[in-house]
Parts: sequence; C-alpha cells; structure tokens
Amino acid sequence: MDYLEATYYFDYESDEIQNIIREFNTDKLSSKEKAIRLYLKVRDDWWYDPYHISFSKEGYKASRTAKKQNGHCLDKAILLIACLRSLGIPARIHLAKVKNHIGVERLIEKFGTNELTPHGMVNVYLNGKWLKVSPAFNKALCEKCNVAPLEFDGERDSMFQEYDNKGGVFMEYLEDYGHFDDVPFDFILNNMKEHYSEITKLYKGQTEIRL
Repeated sequence: MDYLEATYYFDYESDEIQNIIREFNTDKLSSKEKAIRLYLKVRDDWWYDPYHISFSKEGYKASRTAKKQNGHCLDKAILLIACLRSLGIPARIHLAKVKNHIGVERLIEKFGTNELTPHGMVNVYLNGKWLKVSPAFNKALCEKCNVAPLEFDGERDSMFQEYDNKGGVFMEYLEDYGHFDDVPFDFILNNMKEHYSEITKLYKGQTEIRL
C-alpha cells in the first residue's frame, strides 16, 4: 500500500479537490513545503465544527467537505489526506479518543461528555518517516480558547496541545485506534453508537444531524 490512490472518500480527482490543490501543484515547492501549506490551509480555511454528524458514507467524502465552510476533525483530516495524495504525498487516516478540557460546556450539553471519539488525524509520509498531524482546530478558534494554534514544520509530529497559554490542561489523549488504509466508515459509525447512544438514536434513518 503506497497511500497515494484515490478512493471513494479520498476522491481527489474531483473538481472540488483539484481546485484546492491547484496553487500547490508546482515543481517550485518541495513535498515538505506543499504539506505544510496544505496543512495550514485546511486548518484555517475550514472552521472546526463538532456538532454536525453524518451517518452516511457520502458525508465523509473529501469533495463534500471541500464545498463547505466548516467541518469536524474527521472531515478536515479526510480533506487534507485527499489533497496530499493528489500531490503525490502519501497520507492515511489515524483515529483516537480524546478528552477536551477547555470550552466544554456545549460539548457536555450536546454529547453528555467532553470525550470525543473517534477523533480524526492524519499520518503524512515525508523524508522517509511518518508524521502525525491534526488540522482540526483553526487559528481563530484557538485564539478564542486562549490556546496557541497547532503548527506543523514538516519534520515533527503536530498533535493537540496538552496545555493552554496559562498552563491549564487542554487536550488529553485517552485511546489510540491506530491508522487505516481508507476511511473506516463502519468503525466510525459503530464507535459513535457505542459512545453516544442517545445521539445516534436521534437520527432515525436520517443521513445527518446538527446538534
């Protein structure tokens, strides 16, 4: 597996993805530079929104997120992977369970917990090694929560910040589900049903809900 192919979810041959990567599709930039700039674009151009949940396969296609102005961690991870693969940079999805300690009032109200699962991240292959990156939280949201924006230098992992700017606990990793060759739709759906049983009862056959 070279983690470069287009799939149903990583549909980078679509016009939506090609429009995004056009400015990066040049020999003037190295793979590292392309990865960094794409990371920043996906991090900041799509506002983080954990309250829109899809229960359909179509909802997790990169091209669909590309047409929106926001997305949750899974959406943004899938979008970044599709863009990276389109530029010939190997990338794959990585899932985990995390616990958010800042700005959790609405999360607890809607989800009944401040634990988020599955949380979507990206593994990107640069200069002979796999790196973990998380483009979920846009810069404006980080500033609102008094947390430094998560940067990526193309050489080291770029995971969630453990602490806010005052030293308080911000993000805690609870469980690592590992990486997957493609978007594991059934795993994602079953994971949500297990952890958010009351929420998943709400959709009643709908393809998506907004909390």
